[in-house]
Amino acid sequence: MLRVTEHTDEHAEDLPEPTLRIRDPKTSAVGIPGVLRSLEYSLREMGPKRSLQTLLKVNQVGGFDCPSCAWPDPDHRKAAEFCENGAKAVAWEATRKRVDRDFFAASSVASLRERDDHWLEAQGRLTEPMYIGPGETHYSPISWGDAIGLIADRLRATDPDRSVFYTSGRASNEAAFVYQLLARQLGTNNLPDCSNMCHESSGTALGEVIGIGKGTVTYADIAEHADLIMIAGQNPGTNHPRMLTALEEAKSHGAKIVSINPLREAGLVKFRNPQTLRGVSSVGTKLADVHVPVKVNGDLALFAGLNKLLVERDAVAHPFLEEHTEGFDVAAQAWAAMEWDDITRLSGIPREDIESLADLVESRERIIVCWAMGLTQHKNSVPTIREIASFLLLRGNIGKPGAGVAPIRGHSNVQGDRTMGIWEKPPAAFLDALRDEFGFDPPREHGYDVVAAIEAMRDGAVDVFMALGGNFAAATPDTAVTTAALADVGLTVQVSTKLNRSHVHHGREALILPCLGRTERDETGGREQHVSVEDSMGMVHGSYGRLLPGSKDLRSEVGIICALGEALFGSDQGVDWTGLGVDYDRIRDHISRVVPGFEDFENKLKSPNGFPLPNGPRDSRTFTTTSGLARITANPLTAVEAPPGHLLLQTLRSHDQFNTTVYGYDDRYRGITGGRHVVFVNPDDLRELGIEDGATVDIVSVWTDGERRAKTFRVVAYGTPRGCVAAYFPETNVLVPLDSYADGSRTPTSKSVVVRLEPHR
Repeated sequence: MLRVTEHTDEHAEDLPEPTLRIRDPKTSAVGIPGVLRSLEYSLREMGPKRSLQTLLKVNQVGGFDCPSCAWPDPDHRKAAEFCENGAKAVAWEATRKRVDRDFFAASSVASLRERDDHWLEAQGRLTEPMYIGPGETHYSPISWGDAIGLIADRLRATDPDRSVFYTSGRASNEAAFVYQLLARQLGTNNLPDCSNMCHESSGTALGEVIGIGKGTVTYADIAEHADLIMIAGQNPGTNHPRMLTALEEAKSHGAKIVSINPLREAGLVKFRNPQTLRGVSSVGTKLADVHVPVKVNGDLALFAGLNKLLVERDAVAHPFLEEHTEGFDVAAQAWAAMEWDDITRLSGIPREDIESLADLVESRERIIVCWAMGLTQHKNSVPTIREIASFLLLRGNIGKPGAGVAPIRGHSNVQGDRTMGIWEKPPAAFLDALRDEFGFDPPREHGYDVVAAIEAMRDGAVDVFMALGGNFAAATPDTAVTTAALADVGLTVQVSTKLNRSHVHHGREALILPCLGRTERDETGGREQHVSVEDSMGMVHGSYGRLLPGSKDLRSEVGIICALGEALFGSDQGVDWTGLGVDYDRIRDHISRVVPGFEDFENKLKSPNGFPLPNGPRDSRTFTTTSGLARITANPLTAVEAPPGHLLLQTLRSHDQFNTTVYGYDDRYRGITGGRHVVFVNPDDLRELGIEDGATVDIVSVWTDGERRAKTFRVVAYGTPRGCVAAYFPETNVLVPLDSYADGSRTPTSKSVVVRLEPHR
């Protein structure tokens, strides 16, 4: 299984055929093996000199922001301020390999579709614009002028709302701002982004409860001030490895850490910090004091049980509740009426363990709850996060040092993109500010989110689809529906650094526009430019690419967008597109007058550690809800429960992966090497289903409109809760129905898919 398809393209690089092996899961993370893997990957992709040049600039003052996760930088940085997956992300982008016109001439789109995601991205950096026309089998070169002109012609020829402008979290603040400006000057709010698929549930819930859709803590709150950190639905050891250093520091200050996750993840068992003597030895630091093996989708019931206990014990902060919140009395009555049988059945956690956890909560004054997509990708994600916010509010744990909500973003500027206006539902105040700054009236009708965009493409209602970064075809749910929908679009445009799945599932016409990466020097306009990003804690800082561009034909994202703006509108309709494209300071000047918190933007950006954006709940216990008070809510107990003979699937990343980018075929911490088509199943469930450990199965998802099938997966007996299974995305995105999404946020339910396992034939 997982054999590389036979292929004879002269200019393609074949990879070693993986051989799947299963070992025992690890009980510690990083250490010397993590360092060695970082160096091995970096040297293979970049070579010694380029590796040294690049890695010593990652996350450094005057260097560039890591293109992977959005974990914040400490004020005092080490010489090596990156993790294993950060090193891989940098090497992936700064690779010496190239995908040029000869590659495309030798490789038909049909042949490229037969390759897996790892192979496609491993071929190297894109070098020049490429085009494929109706009925053609191969991409061929096109000039920048002709490419920009083609996009402008197709956009002019259709209604603005028949165009979609998608964004990944990699785009800088400057690129995101001009991108949304372009879409709105054109006349549409069709600005779906990767937030729709990850933390949209966080923003929706927190906006309702505390008036801001972001976290309320800083790096120092986690590392220095918290005395209890609860990590729910998040695997820092793989997805945000630099967080482990902050957690180790928190432990040194006496903090307790609770892991709430269906799987016991190595990074929260023991962290071996490779920059300390203790870490490189076998000692390491035990991080999680308590592991709570909650069922998939059982977090709402767990936190409801904790809230029920806190109210019953009168262990709540009455003065804070009276001054800063509303809804407590109604919520208290609802918690009192909840039955323990329901709480324990849905969470999978015995009452005595929840009581013990409540004891720990009562003993601690400064509590932070961190979470990621393990909480946000369920049908009840929004009420789950409301319940967590209520848990913190009950004891006054918002708006004081070492306490608060901490949704940990998974991409380096996904939070900044939303701050810059990448949103299909922009607030009126933002649109008013755009109008006043640029002299045109932006559209007010809400646009498409990701799910609605796919539905519109499927229904023939989209003529132009443009993606600023990302890998839309691989990141989205219901893979077969999504790729068929993309094929129905008149023109698809991908602004990319490397070849990916979205280039081989394209519209009737398609363009690939190669752009500069975060690591590369940007001399657009004949001067060295810099950009900015926002991390998970609302800190904004500069990013300065240092490497020479991978090709003379690469353009910056800002340059591409502004060239399109000039082609569409010229520079005499309120927006000086030419001026913005050659001077990013001018973009920041506009941002300073449009986006609150960015006043005097350019000067603030000169601070070595960046600057914080205002945060009412954190800074002053100010809540911009309709009442001016934070809302306490008790949310009805719900969870997806699989029928007999079925299981509940969560999709997840391997350790050798960042989002849809697959660096290799290993998941070292879970004991998987040489393969990705595996499904983790509780041994008792295997016995009950009559399936052998090591058997080959198809995973079949069950939904109201029929079944979906992911073929040829190796069963791995693993320590998951009964009734719960796990497998990697994007391979299992095919199982997630397009119309199965979270109430309120419309985030696809990739973490709770009802499936059954069938013997593969």
